[in-house]
Amino acid sequence: MRKWIIALLAATLGSGSIGLAAAQSYPTRPITMIVPFPPGGATDTVARYLAEEMRPILGQSIIIENIAGAAGSIGVGRAVRSPADGYTLSVGTSTTHMLTGGLYALAFDLLKDLEPVILIGSEPLLIAGKKSLAADDLKGLIAWLKANPDKASVGIAGVGAAGHLAGISFQKETATRFQFVPYRGNAPAMQDLLAGQIDFMIEPSSNFRSLVATASIKPFAVTGKTRLSSSPDIPTADEAGLPGFIASLWYGLWVPKDTPRQIVEKLNATMRQVLADPAVGRRFADLGIEISPQDQRTPEALRAFQKAEMERWWPIIKASNLRAE
Repeated sequence: MRKWIIALLAATLGSGSIGLAAAQSYPTRPITMIVPFPPGGATDTVARYLAEEMRPILGQSIIIENIAGAAGSIGVGRAVRSPADGYTLSVGTSTTHMLTGGLYALAFDLLKDLEPVILIGSEPLLIAGKKSLAADDLKGLIAWLKANPDKASVGIAGVGAAGHLAGISFQKETATRFQFVPYRGNAPAMQDLLAGQIDFMIEPSSNFRSLVATASIKPFAVTGKTRLSSSPDIPTADEAGLPGFIASLWYGLWVPKDTPRQIVEKLNATMRQVLADPAVGRRFADLGIEISPQDQRTPEALRAFQKAEMERWWPIIKASNLRAE
């Protein structure tokens, strides 16, 4: 009996040593980064750029896997169910890793079933209309909406997504009414905006960068406190006639719960190194994304921020009686 106990103890300690060694040598093979939206949107753009910046630091390639649907909750669910070995990363936004918890009866807990790695940054939304829309500025848009109640169509990246909630807030602030058209992500919605199939959108500014550059749409205002350095001619909502209308989308990185602390710390250190690079800062500025402050780049800071955002937005979702389709 005593020999059996000693053997069991030795096996247990041995497996712990193996796990520790694996964490210390991490990574030894390619890593998968799950993007919970289709290719082409803001999150996908950010993920692919960060993956390339992380690759030389980690010494392994990072493979992007796009898993869309249910405002991102399908992709996040896949990450939650993945092995906690550091080889599956979950990149996402305030929509996928915060708002969906107030909208869906999720089979997982966004706070308990994911380990936070780092808060990447945030960006304002852009109010943008189709080229043929009968308005040339934000005041004109509001006047047109008031003159045409329930006739305008607004594309959103899923029910309960950031753009949807911003649209609900916009309706309340302007006393207007319009129809929401849900899509499986921003990319297909933007295609319909470009084709004139929907009237306008209120979505992350980085989504519209190429369309703004080619004057393919009408940008009315950004929902930030300041103008975008990449598009300084676009006024803020404050400047355009809608004081106090501020909304943003934030980005973060997570791994499945129980991922070894050493791996979380290595990923955090890698991301801190990436975000400290001036070239990365310039690239993000071009996209309209403000990198998170240094004191907010810890796993603990992301968890606290994520929880605070849930406490702010979930009551609004419930008061609006939003339901997942």
